[in-house]
Amino acid sequence: MTSTAATELRSDFPMPPPTSHIDEARAEQLRAANINPRTGLATDYLNHFNEAIMLLEMVPDMPECAEDFLTWTPLSYAEHFWASNFKARDLAIEAYEGADPKVRADFDKLTATMTSILTAVGKAMREAQQDKTRATLAEQATAWVKPLVALAGGVINGNAEADVEAVMSN
Repeated sequence: MTSTAATELRSDFPMPPPTSHIDEARAEQLRAANINPRTGLATDYLNHFNEAIMLLEMVPDMPECAEDFLTWTPLSYAEHFWASNFKARDLAIEAYEGADPKVRADFDKLTATMTSILTAVGKAMREAQQDKTRATLAEQATAWVKPLVALAGGVINGNAEADVEAVMSN
């Protein structure tokens, strides 16, 4: 056995990432579409949640904005891109579907939590009788969802795995 063969058999040497022209071309294609090539995720999806946050932030000063928030509907990653004018929507959906299962699970857990919060707040706002109650609900939801959007952005950019585990375990 040669020293090269011995090195190839050792499990403590990580395999280098592929460096073929096709891989770099694919990475460039993803970057050009604002999709992180390391994670396969696009920050554009977070606009769906940022829209809800923006509407919620207006409710305390303009109670009529609660009605605008109540028109917000949850969308999955694929649904968001299908409904958007995102130029590379097919590529975004394909990259998401091919993303590392651990990264995608962390991301999906965060987005499911945000969706759950926003849906519950919408239900509570529909049942609320007073503007002050709606304003309080909006403020609470914003305080809960904003940090989750930031964590989801970290997952998209490939740098928040430990933070996601800590937040989601509480």
